[in-house]
Amino acid sequence: MPVRIPLSEISNVVNSSVQDLIFEDDSYTDNDNDQFKVKVWRTRPIRLIGGTEQNLLIEVPLKIWAEKGIGTLGVYTYQSTTFETVMYFSTKINLAPNWTISTETKPNGFRWVTKPVLDFGRVKIPVTGLVEKSLKKQQAEFSLTMDEMMKKQLDLRPYAVMAWNQFAQPFHISEEYNTWLKITPTAVQVTPLVFYANAIDLQLSVDTYSETFTGKKPPAVRPASHVPDFRFIQNAPNKFLLQTTANIPFTEATRLAEQQFLGKEFDFREGKPGIKITGIKVYGDDYRIVLEAQTEGMVSGTSYISGVPFYDEQQRKIVLEDVDFKLKTKNILHKTAAALFESRIVKIIRDEYGIPTAELEDSSRKSIVQAFNTEYYKGLKLSGKLTGLKPSKIILQPSGITAIIDTEAQLRLLIQNL
Repeated sequence: MPVRIPLSEISNVVNSSVQDLIFEDDSYTDNDNDQFKVKVWRTRPIRLIGGTEQNLLIEVPLKIWAEKGIGTLGVYTYQSTTFETVMYFSTKINLAPNWTISTETKPNGFRWVTKPVLDFGRVKIPVTGLVEKSLKKQQAEFSLTMDEMMKKQLDLRPYAVMAWNQFAQPFHISEEYNTWLKITPTAVQVTPLVFYANAIDLQLSVDTYSETFTGKKPPAVRPASHVPDFRFIQNAPNKFLLQTTANIPFTEATRLAEQQFLGKEFDFREGKPGIKITGIKVYGDDYRIVLEAQTEGMVSGTSYISGVPFYDEQQRKIVLEDVDFKLKTKNILHKTAAALFESRIVKIIRDEYGIPTAELEDSSRKSIVQAFNTEYYKGLKLSGKLTGLKPSKIILQPSGITAIIDTEAQLRLLIQNL
């Protein structure tokens, strides 16, 4: 799952944590009686852009007021000036396996917008050197302050716990069949951070255990108070395959077979009685589906039509192949007529019988797309799309038919407006 963090979000965090008045020296007598006062304000929002060495470049625009005293023997004349400069910093970001972020910020120089000059009438005194010395000291201290501030503000652990617990909530994938999908995350891998001019990208690879339930909503796993440490990987595929199951009870399969065949008559010869299906039920026998049909007329008895289930992608239903026929009757004449009946019924079952999955596929697709494009919490927005959803394997259980459904999808997480 690709994750994108716009640098504007980090800028918002930084700007909300930095006061407009960044620094103030209100003493004339400190720093060896330098007779110098200074105040430093932020004039515009701090700006972040991605660097070329997997780092962030930070730009801090400042307005500075300075006042200098000139004189001897304790008698001074004071003059003030206001000027502007832009400080630059370079920050390396380290994402630790315990979901914490640490930064290493270093001064990267500054640029004068207007230079500081004290005007004493006939005497104009540039104080660039004096101010630069103070600015360099403050820039180094501000680097440490920014690292400490980001460590507190960019702690991903609460968001990781939030996402982990939300991920584990069962959600409806079919109202028609009252089917629930439950995904339990088990482990996370993360790729290295990639820096762009306006965003940071990374990819999450989540190992999950998925289950499908029919009927009552299953309980969610116990909410986690912390998530496991992640493991670094170099890359992750941009698609994932989620395998879930859909269970079709034999009672439902029997109902569908009754709709298709109960009361149906088969005519063979003009003027001769036909064959009518008076009862039918469906069940499993090893790896085959069996249709047990009661017939009357030209052939009276119990017919067993069995076949191996498979998914027909064009018809979008579970059908039978390798169809076999057996007849149980006491009438020897019926056994003779059964040869004609067999070829006809086998063809009909092979061509017409099936358990439709189109509605289940469509409702599942709609529900999953909706779940993949939701802002579950403010600032954490999922966007995703399905690239494929279809049954891939049919398994017979004692109580019914289980279809393994392959869901191929792409999912993306955008962190914004936290």
